Amino acid sequence: MHIIKKYFPDLSAEQFEKLGMLKSIYDEWNSKINVISRKDMDYFYLRHVLHSLSVLKCVSFREGTRILDVGTGGGFPGIPLAICNPGVDFYLIDSVGKKIRVVNEVATGIGIQNVRTEKIRAEELAGEFDFIVSRAVKPLPEFTSWVRNIISGRIINTMPNGILYLKGGEFSNELTGIDNRFKPYRIHNLYEKIPEEFFRTKKLVHLCIDV
Repeated sequence: MHIIKKYFPDLSAEQFEKLGMLKSIYDEWNSKINVISRKDMDYFYLRHVLHSLSVLKCVSFREGTRILDVGTGGGFPGIPLAICNPGVDFYLIDSVGKKIRVVNEVATGIGIQNVRTEKIRAEELAGEFDFIVSRAVKPLPEFTSWVRNIISGRIINTMPNGILYLKGGEFSNELTGIDNRFKPYRIHNLYEKIPEEFFRTKKLVHLCIDV
């Protein structure tokens, strides 16, 4: 937890408490349903919680913002973001039912009130969301094709609505193939904001939607 306090010192005592509860809950559930690799559990707060919260180094969400987390897996980035943004509505989806079960148990276990979940594929989803967040579940051209029709035209944040995609490595070839509705885009270098070795190649890609 010290690494979370290092980069997010202004979180409330309640938020720190809830974030601090995550590791033991995931340890318990990971022994039953393997949603996080055993190796990654040794670096849980760096590779999962801080990586999820790195989004907040690039954008502040206003109360009432609607966020969809696609391919949430065990609840990342949605669960840590929901803890730190109690006035924002989070909808976490995954096509694997056992992963959604874990997310539900985690949310209930630490009392997160602003999360709802569903076992569903993104391309089957209806509704409107201000932002779509995800941790590189698919190449960008395929991902944008899934969500291009469910991003809201209402603007309540200073950052334009669209996709906030956590990526690593080299992906410039993916950007050439994205839907034209998602241009222009901006790439945030997370290592500049969180200078830990894990973040050296990590980026947040913001794909704006032309509505």
